[in-house]
Amino acid sequence: MERRTLGQSGIEVSALGLGAGQIGDGRLEEAQVERLLHAAVDMGVTFFDSARAYGLSEERLGRHLGSKRADVVLSTKVGYGIEGFHDWTGPCITAGIDAALQRLRTDWIDVVHLHSCPLGTLEYGEVVEALCGAIGAGKIRVAAYSGEREALDYAVASGRFGVAQTSVNICDQRGLSGAVAEAHRRGLGVIAKRPLANAPWRWSQRPDGHYAEAYWDRLEAMGGQKIKPEGMDWDELALRFSAFAPGVTTVICGTSNPEHLRRNVALVQRGALPQADAARVRAAFEAADDGWVGQV
Repeated sequence: MERRTLGQSGIEVSALGLGAGQIGDGRLEEAQVERLLHAAVDMGVTFFDSARAYGLSEERLGRHLGSKRADVVLSTKVGYGIEGFHDWTGPCITAGIDAALQRLRTDWIDVVHLHSCPLGTLEYGEVVEALCGAIGAGKIRVAAYSGEREALDYAVASGRFGVAQTSVNICDQRGLSGAVAEAHRRGLGVIAKRPLANAPWRWSQRPDGHYAEAYWDRLEAMGGQKIKPEGMDWDELALRFSAFAPGVTTVICGTSNPEHLRRNVALVQRGALPQADAARVRAAFEAADDGWVGQV
């Protein structure tokens, strides 16, 4: 698995990371989660991304990766959901980091994001100060922002964050010429979420009400099957496009199935798309761009 340096942090991460939202599902057996996480490390996946909102995710990462702590990079998100604290306040950020340290069973967390923090709250500055203060306290290594649109633009330009996380996929490319490009220019690491665009190609008809609906619309507007190279499936096109997009450090895919993860690893190991294929996908998005601002 290719390793890349996360911005100017000095932290090396695998080109493919594991989005740990699905392992937070309490219906999953503990043994299944353990197999997945150990398999991920064995495959060369070193980056694991969680959040306060992801159920049992942090707790399970701490339980099953504790013995491998020196070999993995842990990322989580804070800002809300701490009993006794108002959401999106400095004390809530500090308490959220402390709670995450306990659940992850670690003395430090490599990357901590403000999770879709509103623009006005970012501008006020209290939560940013609390997050950056945790670096000085030795609790975290890098302050990060996860989100989209104006708040993401502000975070990237502020000079206070070392990492940005945002959507990058074949259906959502606006960041590649905007926030992602600017983050790269400023030396931030970029974590690309939703690299498979919620797999809208699973449906032959518009999946009304499903999370993939907006991406299905975008893909249709881009020409659908016309942009896919002959002999290449959609997962491969999407994952290789995102993982090797300019400015992207790592992409995070969520799964609870080791075989799905193994396939994703194999796809990323094939490297960047042929230049002509990547250019066709970019051109299709730009031709269909009607001002859509992406999916939060």
